[in-house]
Amino acid sequence: MTVEKGTPSGVQTSLLRIQEAAAEVGLTPRSVRYYEELGLLKPAARSEGDYRLYDETDVERLKFIKGLRDDAGFSLGEIAQLLEDEAARERGHAAYHATTDPAARLQILTDRAARYRHQIEMLRGKIERLQAMVDDAEARLGRTNGKIEALGAETGEGPASTTDLPDVPSRPLEAAR
Repeated sequence: MTVEKGTPSGVQTSLLRIQEAAAEVGLTPRSVRYYEELGLLKPAARSEGDYRLYDETDVERLKFIKGLRDDAGFSLGEIAQLLEDEAARERGHAAYHATTDPAARLQILTDRAARYRHQIEMLRGKIERLQAMVDDAEARLGRTNGKIEALGAETGEGPASTTDLPDVPSRPLEAAR
């Protein structure tokens, strides 16, 4: 059941119940509740029956969380830190524009730079861990290909060389270095 909610500007916005929001993102309602328990998300509203209601922003946040978790392999703790850094950046942006004091602005920008450095460190760490996994898999592939070549030559069966084997996709992480 989708609920319509009026905003201060008078615009109607669709609010989804937890089952609808979860289904739209490809999660279970239990996962969405768990993200709330961890503080990664909070519903936009509650219905008269105290059902959680989610707006488009909430659904986008759920998609972002799911992508970080499933596609990028971030832990929920790492996701929480990235989301907090983003929220702090938004608060800092508002605070920066609310003041003309150069010292206050300098402090806000210094804090922002520190958060960006932290994010970069976290992301580089993830890249390094993934690259180590790729390097390990390539080393194992090389050893296996060597055995295939040796056995193929010895038995006269199979590919004469590893060039006859299916190719391995290119190394996308090298570009990130």
